[in-house]
Amino acid sequence: MRDVPSLDITPYCVDSIMNNVSFYAPFYETAISEYDADLYVKTKIDVVRKNLLLRYLPAMFRPRGNVRKYILETYSDLHYTAPDIYDQRVKAITGTTPRLKGASANILRYFNINVYSPALLKEKLISPISKDAKKYYKYKLERVDRGVGGHLEFTIRFIPKSKSYQLVRGYLIVSDKVWSIREFEFFGRSEYLSATCYIRLGEVGNSDEFLPLDYHIDATLRFMWNKVVGTYDAVMKYDDIEIKKTKDIIPPQKKNKYDLTQSYTFQFKDTTKVEKKEDDFSEYRMLPLTKDEEVLYDEFEADKDTTMKVVDTKKKKSAAFWGEVGDFLISDYTLDLYDVGTVKFSPLLNPFLLSYSGSDGFTYKHKIKYSRVFSNDRLLRVRPTIGYNFKRKEFYWKAYSDFMYWPKKRVGFQLNVGNGNRIYSSEVLEDLKNETDTIQFEKYELNYFKNLYVDFMNTWEVVNGFNIDFGLSANKRTSAAKGVLDSINLGEKFSGRYVSVAPRIRLAWTPGQYYYMNGDRKVNLYSKYPTFVLDWERSIKGFLGATGAHERIELDIQYKIPLTMMRTLYTRLGGGMFTNQEQLYFVDFVYFAKNNLPAGWNDDIGGAFQILDRRWYNASQWYIRGNMVYEAPFLLLPHLRKYTRSVINERIYVNALVMNQLQPYIEVGYGIGTHVFDFGVFVSNSNWKNFKMGAKITFELFNR
Repeated sequence: MRDVPSLDITPYCVDSIMNNVSFYAPFYETAISEYDADLYVKTKIDVVRKNLLLRYLPAMFRPRGNVRKYILETYSDLHYTAPDIYDQRVKAITGTTPRLKGASANILRYFNINVYSPALLKEKLISPISKDAKKYYKYKLERVDRGVGGHLEFTIRFIPKSKSYQLVRGYLIVSDKVWSIREFEFFGRSEYLSATCYIRLGEVGNSDEFLPLDYHIDATLRFMWNKVVGTYDAVMKYDDIEIKKTKDIIPPQKKNKYDLTQSYTFQFKDTTKVEKKEDDFSEYRMLPLTKDEEVLYDEFEADKDTTMKVVDTKKKKSAAFWGEVGDFLISDYTLDLYDVGTVKFSPLLNPFLLSYSGSDGFTYKHKIKYSRVFSNDRLLRVRPTIGYNFKRKEFYWKAYSDFMYWPKKRVGFQLNVGNGNRIYSSEVLEDLKNETDTIQFEKYELNYFKNLYVDFMNTWEVVNGFNIDFGLSANKRTSAAKGVLDSINLGEKFSGRYVSVAPRIRLAWTPGQYYYMNGDRKVNLYSKYPTFVLDWERSIKGFLGATGAHERIELDIQYKIPLTMMRTLYTRLGGGMFTNQEQLYFVDFVYFAKNNLPAGWNDDIGGAFQILDRRWYNASQWYIRGNMVYEAPFLLLPHLRKYTRSVINERIYVNALVMNQLQPYIEVGYGIGTHVFDFGVFVSNSNWKNFKMGAKITFELFNR
């Protein structure tokens, strides 16, 4: 904050000043269309407390022995393209941290803050200058100064009205007449990190008036009795700034208004060469080193020389090997295989991969991702996922892969293989139809079958947003009489093996699909409209070894509606039926199923039924379903923030289902989302008579 004599603040009204700032903020937010800049960042890290759990933190290096303090310097080319695209390429790096690791992605986001945006850190923090910020903040005018060019500069402090991790506190300095910001400092929390961020912007009338010139960030990381303190100083030097002209505030319509390629330019000619020698780094350094920082480099060089003399090569290799094994077990791990591709593993021993629900108990899941880019931007991706349910003692796995061989038109193959849910055949459906109320499954001798499924589809985006997928869907089901829970009464009514092979067609349409071209590859982004999916398959007895016949048709509609101030409404509507009921078949819907390895909306709880017994999913030849989630940062807990400040979002769930014996089934729930877990509690009603309660928790640490 400026240290000069201030003027009398009495004649000025803070509410009037903030009204002007909020009014002009949307214009200044988009005033810059593009720029190139040099970004220098100096990072100092002090490991105050540590234990073995420190390795769970993404991108956190493993400290060297008893060394507590480290330094890292980077010099980058930064390219910005409106509306919110940052391409940062490190050109030179040096430091004392192992493997030259330093600032994590959580810290790097602070260097991309647009101070005029209604939300900071990509929708994580509510800005004090947003349109409706007065609902959440109090303002105090602290001083008035005479600034450059004779403008008055108002220093305004903002204080949250309630304690929440989505609100910040600090101050800003704003110039009168133009109402643009000169300085902006705030303290906020994001996940396991708390940080004070200071940003100095350009002066009134300069080309960099709306852009940051330098940053200072003090960050403290606390996680499971670990404490790491980091200090980050950054300097921006702009080479080229393009400011929107007044006539460009409403841009002219492009030939294709959904093509955002111009805003998604990621490529630089030379991004692979990175200098790592400290002696060569002086030409990049935009802030001088202090005496303490020079000592860190000197101690690092001395320690490195001593280590090389004392430790023999064999021991070093052994230590390095076991270090790699430890990283693989408890950290996200990425292998870059030259000319083969990239493999990314989630941690094998990470307890935060567990989830729990009252009906299904504990479930563990593990993900692996493989990708490789071929010539002409053809892309191969393979994503295996495994899981285990401890209550049912069942192992689940699936592997989804796709290969875009004509990426410009999004034409490629998709292969999905896995073991699905345990399922009973359609022979029992006639008995279930006679039930007049909810089914008592325990009185039936249900023979459960194991399932192995293979879906092979060729996908083709005929026009922007409209896909036609066609291929085969195959299932092999074998009796699981010896491998299910004792609580399920099994009989010998059915046994053996059943095979279905069905030609399948899937139509998917997303109107107004925005996209960009990454080289020759078309990458779909988002749409303001819902996605419609129509899925049909028909198995023919005898076709490729099929033992029976069936026909399935389903419709699924999903719509994400962004609202104001970090509020979102998610909706899902669908229905389906099996139309061929003459032969034995299995009621196994694609869009209405108990997903053992879910990939949900913003959480893994919404968009699905949480209390519904899994046996209901196969109990009717038809269904109609609807799901809704309303997500907002402040719903029911604003008066309890003293005890619930770590709650990021609150959610209201409404799920409805109509089928043969459930007319209707309704679930209503309330949930919270934190940086560590998502939790939801639900109440259900069947046929307006039977009430149940249940809950589900999924751990989300480092997944947001």
